[in-house]
Parts: sequence; C-alpha cells; structure tokens
Amino acid sequence: MTAQETGSAAAVRPARRRGQAPVVAAVAVGGAIGATARYAASLLWPAHSGGFPWTTFWVNVCGCAVIGVFMVLVTEARTVHRLVRPLFGTGVLGGFTTFSTYAVDIQQLLDHGRPGTALAYLGATLLAALTAVWLAVTAARRVLLPRPR
Repeated sequence: MTAQETGSAAAVRPARRRGQAPVVAAVAVGGAIGATARYAASLLWPAHSGGFPWTTFWVNVCGCAVIGVFMVLVTEARTVHRLVRPLFGTGVLGGFTTFSTYAVDIQQLLDHGRPGTALAYLGATLLAALTAVWLAVTAARRVLLPRPR
C-alpha cells in the first residue's frame, strides 16, 4: 500500500496546500487593492499632526459598513464563487480597513499631549464601526432577502 492509499497525513498535506494556493493569491491581490485604496484616501485627505484622524476614522467606518452588506450578500442572499469571500472580504476590505493605523493614531495623539482626543477617537471609532456594521446588515437584509408571508 502507498501513503496515498492509506490516507496518511503526509499524502493529504500537499493536496491541501495546492488547494489553498488560489485562496492565498486571492487574499494577496485583494489586500493589495484595499491597501492601495486606503493609501490613496490618506493622500487625498491627509491627517494633521495631533488632530483627530478623520481619514482613518471614515475609512474604518465605511469599510465596516461595506463588510456588513458583503457578509449578508455572500452568506444569506447569494451563492458565490469560493474565492469571492477571500478576495473581497479578507483581501480588499481587510486591506482597506486599518485598525493597526487606528492604534498608531491613538499612540500619536497621546504622544502629542492630546489624551482627550485619543480617548474620543478610541471610543468613537469602535462605536461608529460597530454601528455601521449593524446598520448595514439590517438594511441589506431588508433590501436583499425575501420577506416571509
């Protein structure tokens, strides 16, 4: 008997890796697109040192709203290709939203002696992002899903 006939883990691993390559590529391509869009937003609307980081705030809030609509589309409303979710959800939207920059912005506000602004940004971003997801999911369900009669 060969390893493949017995179903050993060594025989299964290479097949699984080959099956994941398209997913990894989709995430990478989507991430590049999303990160480029976020960078473009930061060039169009640069933040002022020590001021409220409005660009990062709105990128995260808008990205969370799009994530809410997207998740209703791909989990409840439509059947999509297996690479759509990793490409757009994890890749594009994961690259576009930037909670790591959010953390850096908070640290920079603190470094500039703006603890009140840092605290307001911390709370406002979390509240606005969660509210955006909830509103987007609710609206998407009402618009996209059939109503029971």
